[in-house]
Amino acid sequence: MTSSAVAEAVDRAVAALGELAQREVPLAPLSTYRVGGAARVFVRVEHPDQLVAVHRVASDTGLAILVVGRGSNLLVADAGFDGLAVSFGDAFAEIEVRGTEVTAGGFTLLPVLARRTVAAGLTGLEWAVGVPGSVGGGVRMNAGGHGSDVAASLADVDIFDLRSGVYSRLAADAVALRFRGSDLRDEQVVVAARFSLRHGDIAVGERELAEIVRWRREHQPGGQNAGSVFVNPIPGELAAGQVIDELGLRGLRIGSAYVSDKHANFIQATEGGTAADVRAVIEYVRERVWTERGIRLRSEIRLVGFDEVAS
Repeated sequence: MTSSAVAEAVDRAVAALGELAQREVPLAPLSTYRVGGAARVFVRVEHPDQLVAVHRVASDTGLAILVVGRGSNLLVADAGFDGLAVSFGDAFAEIEVRGTEVTAGGFTLLPVLARRTVAAGLTGLEWAVGVPGSVGGGVRMNAGGHGSDVAASLADVDIFDLRSGVYSRLAADAVALRFRGSDLRDEQVVVAARFSLRHGDIAVGERELAEIVRWRREHQPGGQNAGSVFVNPIPGELAAGQVIDELGLRGLRIGSAYVSDKHANFIQATEGGTAADVRAVIEYVRERVWTERGIRLRSEIRLVGFDEVAS
């Protein structure tokens, strides 16, 4: 869209959504990088029925859609996002336990889900305590760690397509989960996911949670980052961080962003920094690894609002 067309579409969207919509809402506070610009239109959906209204407006205006979620793998350009950004309220963060089946809303924090299931005497999601994202994002990216992932226990998922307006329930195999990826499209909202777990020992589970948290604090940096940036080239055999480290790129800085000294697959932003600098570090590292090792690193980070988006 041209800038004038975007402005017209934004006006129409705000008029149609009424009190649901806000203009020029900064997205940096909603992402773990905490850099980047604003969304032209922002909607916080508090009830599943409101997704239908968002669908209608998106269809009528043609505005691009961004599902923000918890923002844990999101880098928004400094110029912002010329579209409709959608976040969610507490109704999408509920957890229900029935026997060994657990249903979690798409906005549920993965660490909260891990602790809740352990407290219920279940095992299978302990790994999630170390992943600072949501269930929806976790399903989309097949999040994982410590020897397991979403695919190991996902039974099915409820999806709302913001483009078609269709609700559907997909079995786990229909989502096509793979290492740090799936077939879910950007406009498909994970409303809820069901996990099939096993009975476990609460004390054992709590010890495992504590060990994962300890390991994460010892080996991974805090601060403004989005976790691992690149997918491991050969899962279980060759880690992206290992390759980056071997090229001596720990501590590499471009402007306000740098490769973490603690873990080479983490790229840190600094307070008051820019998304452009984070992007520059990502692309520099990718190019060096390709040039010197012949390995094409695939990023886990979703780049939003940039003129050109590398895969």
